[in-house]
Amino acid sequence: MSLDAGAELPIRMLHDRVLVIRESESGERRSGSGILIPATVSMSRRLAWAEVVAVGASVRVVKVGDRVLFDPEEKAEVEVRGKDYTLLRERDLHAVAAERLNDGSTGLYL
Repeated sequence: MSLDAGAELPIRMLHDRVLVIRESESGERRSGSGILIPATVSMSRRLAWAEVVAVGASVRVVKVGDRVLFDPEEKAEVEVRGKDYTLLRERDLHAVAAERLNDGSTGLYL
């Protein structure tokens, strides 16, 4: 889902803007108990995960490569080199996924 190692975006993010690429959505999904939920089912407001591909100079909390949680209804979309990206403000992010610790501790993670 990340950009190719040699491919650099032809834009520079400004201020507190974060550019992300959404994780693919297959439409259908499974509940925690294994029940198949069709893509046509209307659910309450659902947050989405994405990978950060660029950040502005004023962004303090996230960095390129982080996995973030955001509300898909509060977004702007842009196409760059044939790929669709989502443009957000840093304050529109709800969470940053933490790496799982392998040292035996039971830390919180998303």
